[in-house]
Amino acid sequence: MNMLERYFYRMLRFPPRIAYALRLGSIAGRKVLLLTTTGRKSGRKRVTPLQYEDIDGIIHLGSARGTKADWYRNLEANPQVEVRVKNRCFEGIAETSTDPQRIADFLEYRLERHPRMIGAMMRMNGFPVKPNRQQLLDYASSIALVTIRPIDNEQP
Repeated sequence: MNMLERYFYRMLRFPPRIAYALRLGSIAGRKVLLLTTTGRKSGRKRVTPLQYEDIDGIIHLGSARGTKADWYRNLEANPQVEVRVKNRCFEGIAETSTDPQRIADFLEYRLERHPRMIGAMMRMNGFPVKPNRQQLLDYASSIALVTIRPIDNEQP
């Protein structure tokens, strides 16, 4: 990634963080959560805004940069995370996956729920707006998936 792309990605991170800081999580959190990971080298807390899907209480995140995304690499080193979504904040354990079948299933789910957004993403990556299963599998081989299960901190 060149310096201009890196700068662009860093600038995209600020609006959701500001919205959450202003207690507008109920608005920003409809599509974006704040994921706090522990830096794999520094050990410092790192906050990254990411689009998500909440499926039966489990948070699903797609990594468009695959296993090369810093937040993804941090999760591989330490899967304990903190999630801030809407007006909720909880700790969780992240599980990473590069299984194309599983990722294609996730993409199908997202395509059904958000056809315009996911269709545009597919088009930007050289695929049709309404991809078939094989095209989803082809795209899935270049990205990664993370599932986060909340930790039940209640003690008897």
